[in-house]
Amino acid sequence: MKRTITSKIFHPAWLLVLALNTACADSDAKRIHEEALVIDTHSDFLYRADLDGSALTDEPPLAQTTMGKLEQGGVDAQFFSVWIPPEFRDYGYARKTLELIDDFYRQIGQTPERIEMATTVADIKRIAASGKVAALMGIEGGHSIENRLELLRNYYRLGVRYMTLTWSNNTDWADSSGDVVRSGGLTDFGVSVVEEMNRIGMMIDISHVADTTFYDVMRATSAPVIASHSSVRAFSDHKRNMSDQMIVALAENGGVIQINFFPMFIDQEFYDAAIVAQYEAKPEFATLATEYLDDPIGLLEQQWTLSQKIMSTLESPPLSVLVDHIDHVVKLVGPDHVGLGSDFDGVSALPIGMEHQGKLPALTEALVEKGYSEEDIKKILGGNLLRVMAEVERVSAEMSAN
Repeated sequence: MKRTITSKIFHPAWLLVLALNTACADSDAKRIHEEALVIDTHSDFLYRADLDGSALTDEPPLAQTTMGKLEQGGVDAQFFSVWIPPEFRDYGYARKTLELIDDFYRQIGQTPERIEMATTVADIKRIAASGKVAALMGIEGGHSIENRLELLRNYYRLGVRYMTLTWSNNTDWADSSGDVVRSGGLTDFGVSVVEEMNRIGMMIDISHVADTTFYDVMRATSAPVIASHSSVRAFSDHKRNMSDQMIVALAENGGVIQINFFPMFIDQEFYDAAIVAQYEAKPEFATLATEYLDDPIGLLEQQWTLSQKIMSTLESPPLSVLVDHIDHVVKLVGPDHVGLGSDFDGVSALPIGMEHQGKLPALTEALVEKGYSEEDIKKILGGNLLRVMAEVERVSAEMSAN
């Protein structure tokens, strides 16, 4: 009996059926990806371009976000992160923020026939329908507002459509997951920031915040929030990730977690190996700290280069690990609360098969193979983020009317 079953499996007719099924699945994935509104909520291209002087149309080695890769990957809308490292405190957070926003406009203006700025859901749909990429901005780190609501409003007027309340550093009004406990969550001014973001229609991003800050946001907000580039703590016990309890609370709020692609955030084995490798490189980091004692910005750049070197020595996880995070969220709270927040150009390693924006169709293929329906795949690729953005716009209009 065992031989009979084996002969059927390897019969040419069965191989033909298998090949046809695979071809159909590939065809379905290609069509679904083309029809979906594919949205990535986090790329650090602007900071990379600030370091290397490259244009979006350039293709420097190891670049993860370029105009060509966005088009190759079928990206319909890309949020470009405006990230100002804490080392720019003396230089001026707002000053550097405005410089990167200016560069965003310059980059987008170089190829208006291929990419166009968007600020609303309607803009995204219109621009995508025209065959161009919709470009949006999100500020990564509330220190950019320098404790001033007027700066927050002016960033919105310039086109910023989400703000990550903290980066890895605390602000004076919110605790970060990467810093020491100071405020215990949101201060009264932090609550005012949340309320003002609701009023003007800027999405609240809780990636990077401390757990206490997250729950304070859940109590303070009148609109759904996003985690623009966070992953699942159940698979990688990194404090940057979200616990199942937090994901459930986010879903109850109507929000969405945009899964980060960085192996440290999606694979426990990679995370553990990276911690060991960084510890072993402590003498090298110490040498850099001495060499750049009076140049914190230069030190930051050298530390990033060293971190890239360290990460390149580690074995990246397969694409399936990334899919596992999406699948976990879907099983936990359903398909309406998960999306894509790659962190391209802000990370020094990526899953095998997802090395840059151009590889995004492989993720759609993986979701098809996993058995996801066309409707749910389109939600994950961008539909969920559009729903949240539309609700934020509605809440803002309602608050303004009242």
